Amino acid sequence: MVLSTTSNGYEKSIVVDGLTRKFGEFTAVDGVSFDVRRGEIFGFLGPNGSGKSTTIRMLCGILEPSGGRASVLGFDVVNQSEQIKQHIGYMSQKFSLYDDLTVMENLDFYGGIYGLGNSKLAERKDFVLEMADLKGREHELAANLSTGWKQRLALGCAIIHEPRMVFLDEPTGGVDPVSRRNFWDMLYHMAEAGTTLFVTTHYMDEAEHCHRIGFIYQGSIIALGTPDQLKKDHMAGDIVEISIDTSQRALTAVGQTPGVDEAYFYGATIHAKVGSAARESLAIEKSLKSTGLSDFTIQVVQPSLEDVFVNLIETMR
Repeated sequence: MVLSTTSNGYEKSIVVDGLTRKFGEFTAVDGVSFDVRRGEIFGFLGPNGSGKSTTIRMLCGILEPSGGRASVLGFDVVNQSEQIKQHIGYMSQKFSLYDDLTVMENLDFYGGIYGLGNSKLAERKDFVLEMADLKGREHELAANLSTGWKQRLALGCAIIHEPRMVFLDEPTGGVDPVSRRNFWDMLYHMAEAGTTLFVTTHYMDEAEHCHRIGFIYQGSIIALGTPDQLKKDHMAGDIVEISIDTSQRALTAVGQTPGVDEAYFYGATIHAKVGSAARESLAIEKSLKSTGLSDFTIQVVQPSLEDVFVNLIETMR
């Protein structure tokens, strides 16, 4: 098997060229092209219904494309789909675990599916238990584990066979912030060891940790690059952050201010996209005070990926 390579010989784990998928008259994925490098954490972001899951299903060899080409680890997604399935790992938000089996029994089950021999399975189970900090929990039923521990076990089951490529579809949904941070630490260690990770997430702060990101919207890739590149290339103007009671009244007042292109809730604050912070900040202040709001602060902040995401989607509408 020969992996696809760049001109300097650097391996690419995924190569996608004009990949398309239609369901009748509906085009779910429309001629997308991108690549993912070996050992890279690649974030794949987009709103619900944008084509993320359909793309992943094609890359995993589950769904045949309607057009275009793609390879995963050098295997063609149409003609070598079974080889792809043998060499990748997959983990979803639903955590495909068997609740009535223990931690060790789940690992035994998945190791058996991938045909690991006794000695190799024992070696891999030791590795997973150590990596996921599950030692001492080997005999606990999966049903009794917290969501964070289930997440670790699900990742362990997904990589028990040492795949070089792992797809993670919303893997941290419903997981507490500390468990999410610990989970991403594990992903970094895997990437450093050469495993390629293809991650979808709704958490924009997590997307900041990806090496590169692809934004998909209505079946098309609308932006591709590192987090810093995306902020530089797709955020003309400034972002103003207003620390205020996040009420609809405040949001409406900011959004209706002349010079404000977009206004939206951002955590416990409001973010406003403006042409010039020096010019529009005073206008926002006047608008809020005229509405009877006085307890607030306004400051210029660096754009986040969430700001980029909102700006891209609004631009496409």
